Amino acid sequence: MEQLINILIVDDESKNLTVLESILDDPGYRLVRAESADQALLALVAEEFALLILDIRMPSMTGFELAQIIKERKKTALVPIIFLTAYYNEDQHVLEGYDTGAVDFLHKPVNATVLRSKVAVFAELYRIQRESAVVNRALLAEMKERQSAEKSLSELNEMLEQRVIERTEALRELTEKLTDADRRKDEFLAMLAHELRNPLAPIVNGLQIMQMSNGDGVVITQILAMLERQLGQMVRLVDDLLDNSRISQGKLTLRKQRIALATVLSNAVETSRPHIDAGGHELKLVVPPEPILVDVDGTRLAQVFSNLLNNSAKFTAQGGYIQLSVEVQARDVVVSLKDTGVGIAPDKLPKIFEMFTQEDHSLEKAQGGLGIGLTLVKKLVEMHGGSVEAKSDGHGRGSEFVVKLPVVLSVNPDFKPPLEQDKPVRSASEYRILVADDNKDAADSLAMIFMINGSEVRTVNNGLQAVAMAETFQPDVILMDIGMPKLNGYDACRRIREQPWSEKTFLIALTGWGQDADKRRAKEAGFHHHMLKPVDLAALEKLLAGLQMGLDRQFLTPAV
Repeated sequence: MEQLINILIVDDESKNLTVLESILDDPGYRLVRAESADQALLALVAEEFALLILDIRMPSMTGFELAQIIKERKKTALVPIIFLTAYYNEDQHVLEGYDTGAVDFLHKPVNATVLRSKVAVFAELYRIQRESAVVNRALLAEMKERQSAEKSLSELNEMLEQRVIERTEALRELTEKLTDADRRKDEFLAMLAHELRNPLAPIVNGLQIMQMSNGDGVVITQILAMLERQLGQMVRLVDDLLDNSRISQGKLTLRKQRIALATVLSNAVETSRPHIDAGGHELKLVVPPEPILVDVDGTRLAQVFSNLLNNSAKFTAQGGYIQLSVEVQARDVVVSLKDTGVGIAPDKLPKIFEMFTQEDHSLEKAQGGLGIGLTLVKKLVEMHGGSVEAKSDGHGRGSEFVVKLPVVLSVNPDFKPPLEQDKPVRSASEYRILVADDNKDAADSLAMIFMINGSEVRTVNNGLQAVAMAETFQPDVILMDIGMPKLNGYDACRRIREQPWSEKTFLIALTGWGQDADKRRAKEAGFHHHMLKPVDLAALEKLLAGLQMGLDRQFLTPAV
């Protein structure tokens, strides 16, 4: 039986997908529906497609943006894309579509005959390529068989026999490694699905409870705290995945500065304190009184130690003991983190820092995790020129992680960590704020937070509206999404910055794209600051407070 050809159709309108299914009804095709960019990406990860028919105008992520992601991934880079749209008619939009990898660009309503004809061409091309691949594999298999036979005949002396033994052993080890890597990858994907679904259940339940609570303040407060915890967990999972990806692709850069190690450790402990307290653990700090200076990215190094502290808190039973100690050895500073947790099996120690490595502990199952935190720790420490080592005497006997970093030799005995700034004279509630985002729920919810605090807020849902509202409202702060219809955030920012009154307006780019190139584009467009979605409200409050303390309005890029 001939294998069906997979075609992925993407449109946020279910009725449009039904129309496409009717037009492309063919016994040789298997049509896969996706009503959002996220569903489309999941489908592309799971299966192979001959063609992607993609609507441009979709909420949260446009078809152009989805196509860009698809073309950046090796597995899907060569999948042909036909764009469908009823809104983009100008040449610049057509060019933008081709720039993102489109092979054709059709306008709605679609001519059924034309669409069927174009799809048939790509389906036939895919069928030919698939058949060619089968033939090539058969030829390759035949060639390998002949080579193997010839090799067997030539292996008549002791030297060649020894070589065969060595090669066989190497292949066996490689096969074991590949099998193990494939197994861990499958386990990771299953765990990722599990961990992302886990927070969704209480979030959905919490929203239903809030609707049923009839405004009960106590209930709503409890639910909001729960929602914040669950959303925080999802954000941490996504951040760890993105950080590992950036390091692997060489896109993560360190912003080093000379800083006291005690300041870094203090920030890490502050971040991990909720996890430590939740477990009822005792934390002991053993730090030399003299300042120890290191040339590091303070934010990234604090991330290393907070990950290790969180790990100890997660794998230590209620009421356990954690000790963080610091010692200078020659030209290095050694930071040791010991706990009384479940420990690590001897056979797992050599692989503990590998991606997706996890042990089957009951505590871990209760706390969750993707097995990428320690991988991230190792990569960040090595980027700082240091090393990290794990030690354990086995299950139930605790663990120790030892981080070694280069230390600055010219230690200044008079060095003191910078003091916190005084609170700003003006509170954030006095700001006039404009929120621009084509996702209405995102814009309204962010605006609601500011309005609760007393700010005067306006919301708009496309770039042209943002420019017009900014002209009349003249806000103190503009939080602007990048991917908006009619006029993107970059161009809207440029138009606003052309106006004399905008000198007193602080513009913040809101986006899901956090690579250095994205930050550079935001700076070139005229934004003062770049923030990733979902917005860290504490960081945003701190940023607004900094404006009132005379913070220079140069482009600011937080370490994310």
